[in-house]
Amino acid sequence: MKRPRVVVGLSGGVDSSVAAHLLIQQGYEVIGMFMKNWHDESVTISNECPWMEDSTDAMLVAEKLGIPFQAIDLSEEYKDRIVDYMFAEYEAGRTPNPDILCNREIKFDIFLKAAQKLKADFVATGHYCQKKEIAVEGEPVYQLIAGADPNKDQSYFLCQLSQEQLSKALFPIGHLQKPDVRKIAKEADLITADKKDSQGLCFIGKVRLPEFLQQQLKPKKGSIIQIQEDLPVFERLKVPVLTKTTDWDQDMLNAVCLPIHFTPNQGKVLGEHNGAHYFTVGQRKGLQVGGTGKPLFVIATDTRENIIYTGLGEEHPGLNRFGLFVKTDQIHWIREDLALKPGESAEYLARIRYRQPLSKATLVMKENGLYVIFENPQKGIASGQFVAWYKEDECIGSGTIF
Repeated sequence: MKRPRVVVGLSGGVDSSVAAHLLIQQGYEVIGMFMKNWHDESVTISNECPWMEDSTDAMLVAEKLGIPFQAIDLSEEYKDRIVDYMFAEYEAGRTPNPDILCNREIKFDIFLKAAQKLKADFVATGHYCQKKEIAVEGEPVYQLIAGADPNKDQSYFLCQLSQEQLSKALFPIGHLQKPDVRKIAKEADLITADKKDSQGLCFIGKVRLPEFLQQQLKPKKGSIIQIQEDLPVFERLKVPVLTKTTDWDQDMLNAVCLPIHFTPNQGKVLGEHNGAHYFTVGQRKGLQVGGTGKPLFVIATDTRENIIYTGLGEEHPGLNRFGLFVKTDQIHWIREDLALKPGESAEYLARIRYRQPLSKATLVMKENGLYVIFENPQKGIASGQFVAWYKEDECIGSGTIF
């Protein structure tokens, strides 16, 4: 009987190394493949050449495991789909998440197609998440389940995957704790056993984000404006969350879930910045404004007028919001069978960033999009980021925040 063939994305780290090792033990025919997604060394930290080191480690792991290995250059596709998207989003005053897009567009699309040219049945990665299969009306439905290690769960980064992509994906280490993964790597005598986890952008390496942005987004002086806490516009943010979503009319949904737009005459100028497109909502560092007593936080950016709006202290009402909005064309249901129709609502757990604890939220579907209302206010909701919603430990869907 023919063994199923799987191509493992060997990144040169311990997680993907152990993923390959476990698949061999499970009887798969395994091929290792390293993705090179970046050429520009000018924005990496120090003189390290991370992709070369990672590629060598990946090759040595494949050699140790006795599996075929090849490198694939996806830098052109990565630039088109990820880097250009990042620049466009920052320029428009939004905060992108390149790791989520990298999984959707590169690892489980371009890379998957390359694997299928090698007649692979599956692709596998070292992500800390799990996949399960259930039947809905007699048809197979794939579930994206959180990783067993709560400190490493990466299901949020995979929240944009489709049923088709999940059907071809394997996550061999998702049921393990990180210390166990390192222990397995040591027992298998893999060179990556003690290697530190990478902290850079997805497959780029250790990139300095400000320098990276400044390559295309040139510095431009603008005003830093402080917004007081007692503006009438903040009254709408104090609306208590109602348990019956039928009580929410459209005006109330818009008031709580849509971003606030400020004007310069609503505050006072505190100083200057080098470009509104370098800042994001919730940011504290980099403002370089002293003498304010409490710490200063970015509560909004206006890239058209090149203005940063700030608030004093973590409890400033401009920093905390009860809701957010996702346009219809930006809503993604992993579980298509659970998709809400206009007029319907449902209660889920949701998060707006990686490793953030899940929070109770009510999803209200309207013709124009999805309104997500949290039981407790969320800090630093930024346009362009992703919200993902869960039922217990299963990621049900996600969307780009308006």
